[in-house]
Amino acid sequence: MTEQRIDLGLTSTSPAGGGCGAACACGHGTAASPTSSEDSAAGVLRVEGMTCEHCVRAVTEELNTVEGVQVVDIDLRVGGTSLVRIAGEADDDALAAAIDEAGYTLVR
Repeated sequence: MTEQRIDLGLTSTSPAGGGCGAACACGHGTAASPTSSEDSAAGVLRVEGMTCEHCVRAVTEELNTVEGVQVVDIDLRVGGTSLVRIAGEADDDALAAAIDEAGYTLVR
């Protein structure tokens, strides 16, 4: 299996050039409460609690372990609901479990 990489065009704001440091406000591991019951469009998930590049990597890594996921693209919206686009055919419950495992909240 070959690894597929996609440049998301993200730049790091941390002094060390990536990852969470003591000054990071991402709150990784804390989940926000869903604020909407709208159904997501096919292939697009709405995720709360993501605030930095580390958050994007954590969710991307977990989703890439789900069978059927081919590509993950994340539109990070700090302080809001980020959009996670999934290419491939994966089980919705498995996607939700992966997002939970990464420490974030899937908005349903």
